[in-house]
Amino acid sequence: MSDSGGNCVQVARTTQGIAVRDSKNPDGPRLLFTDAEFTAFLHGARSGEFDGI
Repeated sequence: MSDSGGNCVQVARTTQGIAVRDSKNPDGPRLLFTDAEFTAFLHGARSGEFDGI
């Protein structure tokens, strides 16, 4: 996921769940979500739950 301003994240499925990190800082912190958590996040993003944040 990225935009023309270089604000990018990388998302990958791992044996532990769904991993998300900042592509500009690959050695930095990572977030790890269960399938259910990531599905809930995607649903919220698609439905506009985070608009205006």
